Amino acid sequence: MTNQPFIPIIVGTDMNAYNMAISFHEEYGIKPILVGKEPLSFTSLSSIIKSIELNPKLPEKKVFVSFLKEVAKKYAEPGKKMLLIGTNDLYVRMIIENAAELTSDFVFNYISEPLMNDLLVKSNFYKLCAEHGIEAPATYFYSCLDDKPFEEEVMFPIIIKPSNGVEYYKNPFDGMQKVYKVDSYAEIGPIIDTIKASGYKEELIIQDYIPGDDTYMWDSVFYMNSHGKAELITFAQVVLQEHTVTAIGNYTALITRYNEEVMLKLKGFLEALNYVGYANFDLKYDERDGKFKVFEVNIRQGRSSYYITACGHNMAKYFVDDIIHGQQKPLTLLNEKFLFTVVPKIVLKKFVANSEVRAEAKALIRAGKYVNPLFYKKDTHFKRKFYLFARQINYYRKYKNSQW
Repeated sequence: MTNQPFIPIIVGTDMNAYNMAISFHEEYGIKPILVGKEPLSFTSLSSIIKSIELNPKLPEKKVFVSFLKEVAKKYAEPGKKMLLIGTNDLYVRMIIENAAELTSDFVFNYISEPLMNDLLVKSNFYKLCAEHGIEAPATYFYSCLDDKPFEEEVMFPIIIKPSNGVEYYKNPFDGMQKVYKVDSYAEIGPIIDTIKASGYKEELIIQDYIPGDDTYMWDSVFYMNSHGKAELITFAQVVLQEHTVTAIGNYTALITRYNEEVMLKLKGFLEALNYVGYANFDLKYDERDGKFKVFEVNIRQGRSSYYITACGHNMAKYFVDDIIHGQQKPLTLLNEKFLFTVVPKIVLKKFVANSEVRAEAKALIRAGKYVNPLFYKKDTHFKRKFYLFARQINYYRKYKNSQW
């Protein structure tokens, strides 16, 4: 490691964890330590990671805290702070819930537990949106503890999805989907019954389906410093999202855009809530009324947020300058045209339905204004490159065979 006053501890072993790891490596030449429950090939073969500490029981509360403390003890160096970063909803939730116990060993920048519950529980989140003038799709809530059928009058198609994703994914079942698209009342009951039977006891969101292909989806990333002030705001149009039923909503390609009105509106919302750390909004443009509507905010950087680093605003540096060095940065509204992708170029050329966006993606590729972070040049492990090449071929097959 280079001689920096901190050691990055990244909780997670997935693509998001890898993007954070290469951000630290690019900026500081540091190889971070990863903590996870299982090895994943995004990170397990990487040459830019110092070590991966695995514990299959990591998602259990007692294990999570004690195992992280063991990691801190193992890698502690005099005068260096342990900088803790979560890379999925469950791990971020557990850092926040156990913040009091973790602060003796780690530094981090996450929101309070009450605010987390207001943002992650969708019924609370949509109330907050309404209070602060943030547009959202027409939404109903159905409790899985309720024996009555869903009887509200809705316009089809609609979307059904869990209000609490962390709880939902604890009990996998056959036919499980991240989001269910429904075209009639006859379909609603069986979907609700199947989800109830899995043991999920929280609310389901039943929501107006906003028309439009992947390119109607939008992404906005914020870094709010530990004083609750916005330092970075981005806005990007989705080019493609995953099309498999368990991964809808995971973006595989996007192009950065600039929309000052939306950026500042979301900034006002987060600052009013005294939000800190990374936030990642999912929105969809509704051509029926010309408004951008917010679906949710992730209380962390997203797996596609690496475009920030690629555009010269290193994700890791925002954490380090704020939490380690106590520096405050002036606000940046990202205004640079850039393409982020984790799928091969041929997928963009063949499976992007919007011809204008497809042409723009091609032009950015020709101009060299694009990045696929999975192929980080300084990560030299040959076996990993071989795996990624195979994954790229598989992406082509996935899009060819699965149109959502």
